[in-house]
Amino acid sequence: MTDRPPIPELIRESRTIAIARHVSAAQAPRIGRALAEGGVLAMELTLNEPEDEALAAIESLAREGGGLGALIGAGTVLSIGAAQRAVDAGARFIVSPHTDPELVAWCARSGVPCFPGAFSPSEIVAAWSAGASAVKIFPASTLGPDYLRQLSGPLPQVAFVPTGGISAATAGEWIAAGAVAVGMGGWLIGDGDPEGVTERARQMTAAVRDAV
Repeated sequence: MTDRPPIPELIRESRTIAIARHVSAAQAPRIGRALAEGGVLAMELTLNEPEDEALAAIESLAREGGGLGALIGAGTVLSIGAAQRAVDAGARFIVSPHTDPELVAWCARSGVPCFPGAFSPSEIVAAWSAGASAVKIFPASTLGPDYLRQLSGPLPQVAFVPTGGISAATAGEWIAAGAVAVGMGGWLIGDGDPEGVTERARQMTAAVRDAV
């Protein structure tokens, strides 16, 4: 696979993808601004049911993203149809909890960076071969940073974004182990209070910066 969309620079620079679930169209811009103030400039809004509400949140945040200097993506994308709807709403990268080679290949053909979830080496290779920009190791907390170190020997060409159960206390270990970025949801977003989100984003920014 040679036609692989590159990992967006904002993800490479900030090394963090914030993951927000069940966020309304009204809440999304507030959380996006709070994250940006703390230095986290990539935000993934998940397509949990009802999908229409999630797409409205993506559209709402995408309208503000340029002013924030932020990058908006869609997560929990389970089909090509959902990926298309998310891109139409303004998502600029796609994340899934699983490896679906057809979905990954569609994203690659469309020029949309895709981060499919994978657990085993076989899934990782399938995702990468289909055109993934990076592979989401999921659930990361079950495997630990040493798992990533072990993978770097036979799979040095693969870019990894571990996700699941990561906080500022553990993010640096994953970056030091070779992750290009980490995905973080519950700890970072919390209850959505902007002040708390900004403070945790600052902690996260410092943690990944110090690990480089």
